[in-house]
Amino acid sequence: MENRDLVSHILPPELLDHFSISGVEEVKDKDGLSEIEISLSEKNILPLGYTRSDYESKGFYGPKRIQDFPLPGKAVYLVVKRRRWRHKKNKQEIKSDYSFITEGSKLTTELADFLKGTGRDASRYDK
Repeated sequence: MENRDLVSHILPPELLDHFSISGVEEVKDKDGLSEIEISLSEKNILPLGYTRSDYESKGFYGPKRIQDFPLPGKAVYLVVKRRRWRHKKNKQEIKSDYSFITEGSKLTTELADFLKGTGRDASRYDK
C-alpha cells in the first residue's frame, strides 16, 4: 500500500471530498525529530453557485502548514493549498466555503477555521 493510500484512511472523508493528497513525506524538524507532512491540494471543483463560464481557476494561494493529530511518536502537519478562483471579466476572486464540513466532522479546530476562512490566530499557521 502506498503512503497516500494509507493516509487516505486516516483523514476525514469530508476533507478528501474536496482535497487531493498531493504528497506524504517524513521530514525532520529543527531539533532533528521526525514529522509527517501531508500535502493537500484543493480539487478543481468550482464552488457551488458559480459557473465555469464566468470563473476560472488561477492556481493556488500559498500553502498553510497546520498541525493535526499526531501519530505515535511523530507530529503530523497538513500542508493545505486552497484553489484561487477568479471571475473572467471583473477579476473578483472567490474561495470555496467549507463551513459545512466543520459541523459533525473530525477536523481539528485550526483546520476547520482555516477552511472556513476565519483563521483564529494567523501566527499559529506561519511555522
